[in-house]
Amino acid sequence: MNRITVYHYDAFSTKPNYGNPDGVVLHADSLSDADMQQIAGVVGFNETVFVLRSSVADLRLRYFTPGHEINLCGHATIASIHCLKEKRVLQNKTSLTIETRAGVLPVSLKTSDPTLEIEMRQDRPQFISYHGDVDQLAGSLGLTGSEIDISLPIVYGSTGTWTLLVPIRRLSSFMKMAPKNRIFPDILKENPRASVHPFCMETHDPGVFMHARH
Repeated sequence: MNRITVYHYDAFSTKPNYGNPDGVVLHADSLSDADMQQIAGVVGFNETVFVLRSSVADLRLRYFTPGHEINLCGHATIASIHCLKEKRVLQNKTSLTIETRAGVLPVSLKTSDPTLEIEMRQDRPQFISYHGDVDQLAGSLGLTGSEIDISLPIVYGSTGTWTLLVPIRRLSSFMKMAPKNRIFPDILKENPRASVHPFCMETHDPGVFMHARH
């Protein structure tokens, strides 16, 4: 495998290292599955996205965690589209379709200089209840059970890729989180290949928010 360029983008933020980090690899048609998996492992982000040609859409996106390929990733999609706009690959497009393992999905773009707004449709939402031990779940995140907000449901959710939605009481808990990724499959008995997605209703900046449309 030749030297590969991986672009680092932070989705959902205008500040470097404040958003959701993602690796983007353009012109990935010559890469094998093993190549993509190896690159994602070296990059080490939760997801690295590979941009390929498609016969059924404007482009094809494949998403790899350091361990395996997943069907769809929202922030990686946003990162790849932003990268393609910056590299002038998409030119003046205001809409396009992407081929993913979750299906062919529409994406719309709106430029309001200097802001680029990207809206994507995800797969039909699905949910599965979590019946595991809350204290063990908290421990896998480096937290105590009391730091999880049990007034809200703990559920697996998917709009293309399964993740466990874990409500956290206070933002301060995020500063000391130390996830033990290797034990997640033992904790997530209903869905061992799901990721874990802690969230909190508190925000640093109440003016910053993200819309989700299904």
